[in-house]
Amino acid sequence: MSSPKRLFDFIYNQQEKFPQEKCYVYKKDTYWESISTQQFLEQVNIASRALLNLGIKPNDKIAVISSNNRPEWHVLDIATLQIGAQNVPLYPTLSEKDYEYIINHSDALYCFVSDKELLKKVTAVKAKTQLKGVFTFDEINAKTNWSSFLELGKSEDNQPLVEKLKKAVKPDDLATIIYTSGTTGTPKGVMLSHRNIVENTLVSADALDLKGTHHRVVSYLPINHIFERFASYYYHLMGFEVHFAESIEKLGDNLKEIQPHFIPVVPRLIEKVFDKIVAKGNELSGIKRVLFFWALALAGKYKPYHQNSLFYNFKLKIARKLIFSKWQAALGGELHFMVSGSAPLQERLITIFTAAGIPIFEGYGMTETSPGVSINDLRNDGFKVGTVGKILKNIEVKIADDGEILVKGSNIMLGYYKNEELTHKTIIDGYLHTGDIGTLDKDGFLKITDRKKEMFKTSGGKYIAPAVLESVLKQSRFIEQAMVIGESKKMPAALIQINFNFVKEWAKRKNYNITNVATDINVISRIQKEIDNYNTNFGRWEQIKKFEITPEEWTIEDDLLTPTMKMKRKNIKKKYNYLFQKIYNS
Repeated sequence: MSSPKRLFDFIYNQQEKFPQEKCYVYKKDTYWESISTQQFLEQVNIASRALLNLGIKPNDKIAVISSNNRPEWHVLDIATLQIGAQNVPLYPTLSEKDYEYIINHSDALYCFVSDKELLKKVTAVKAKTQLKGVFTFDEINAKTNWSSFLELGKSEDNQPLVEKLKKAVKPDDLATIIYTSGTTGTPKGVMLSHRNIVENTLVSADALDLKGTHHRVVSYLPINHIFERFASYYYHLMGFEVHFAESIEKLGDNLKEIQPHFIPVVPRLIEKVFDKIVAKGNELSGIKRVLFFWALALAGKYKPYHQNSLFYNFKLKIARKLIFSKWQAALGGELHFMVSGSAPLQERLITIFTAAGIPIFEGYGMTETSPGVSINDLRNDGFKVGTVGKILKNIEVKIADDGEILVKGSNIMLGYYKNEELTHKTIIDGYLHTGDIGTLDKDGFLKITDRKKEMFKTSGGKYIAPAVLESVLKQSRFIEQAMVIGESKKMPAALIQINFNFVKEWAKRKNYNITNVATDINVISRIQKEIDNYNTNFGRWEQIKKFEITPEEWTIEDDLLTPTMKMKRKNIKKKYNYLFQKIYNS
């Protein structure tokens, strides 16, 4: 078989060159079960025939919503793609109103959902859409569950049509429409072709130092997000065993069971893992506690490529054996590295985990770039903390006069669905205007400094880059989220969401009871101390002069965070406008 050109070519390539006994592994009740590459493809063709029998034609749209990652999602994805139709994946956390908008905007004819809760939400808006039917992966209604759907494709009479349609799919054909959650405004439908994702998968595979088949990987990030979606095709390409985590809550247990060689991560996950590690360290006493924090301090001084002294490396070897080996075991004990994307990751966490023998390679990309643009890699001096790595092969990046990152290559989206005006504003002369501000250093490393739309000026005319300040503030174990404000105001300030678990433990150690975190004088004093400390990293004009603590956690359910845990600034400001007014009018 020639090099893959369409997304479904990856799995057929796997079947031809290195068929897997355990293509997908999932937990049923208390046991792990698996399906082979051959079994997977048999189900794919059954599902393709079923779709055709439902009347699906090339360029029709199928909406898919799943609360957990599972084989059925991937079967349906490949089945849809190979007959020239398109998969429109949606977040399970969206509101009924969002489902109604996206299903209508995308022209989806059928919708597949994973469970009863999602069925209820989609059924509530079905009459306001053009949907012809809704199927469920779980066994809920006998007539509309996954088994009954597959029954529609049991006959092989139309398999020749499947083969004909498969051959007709071209690399530049539309493969999927991914609706970005967005921190503001209406969701945008990003149109990605087979070529967009295929060629990005191939160059990303070269940049990831993980060769050979039969490596174990864990799938747990939302599959509707381009990061995990791209990863699924990468796994097909490489011939890896894909193990589905039971849930994000059980991920820790699953990692120990699966012992993965690689996992993609997002910053919030690493931050939470680190917080739990430090919390356990705080519970230690005597020499164990001393050793733990000695190792932690040592890891914070780590530099790659043997830049540390021989004595430092000797001490690090001891720390890895006594302390960091336990971290490795908690993550399964076999991890080669992790790749972080979707949002900036604190530099100190990259440094500490890499020193601990669990390298984190931060990369950069977005839905509109299918997704990869750059990534760190320990080989060939390709790793630099504080950057998102070197540009991937066959992709061009340049920095505009105003600092915006512009990207050009085969990975650039086809455009926004039904929005030519925005498409033409975003892609100019072949360059995607990312909206991110950054720099390219002399060694070719890309550094992201802020979002163009989020930068603002104070009334004194000074530019403030909030993402940079927020990333530094979040290094505090007391601060889980920070939103820097102050556009057209005399000074920057911050709305702070504390780390409730850590503050609770802190108060317990102090034998102190907190009734309201937003007004508690001791909590306020402690956060002020943290901010005073971090302010020394900022220029005088950008130092945080005032702050207010929000009384509750910011959540996806409250519409304050996107499904990828990015802040919805407009919504946060609206909800806590009273705190905003208190900062600037008192």
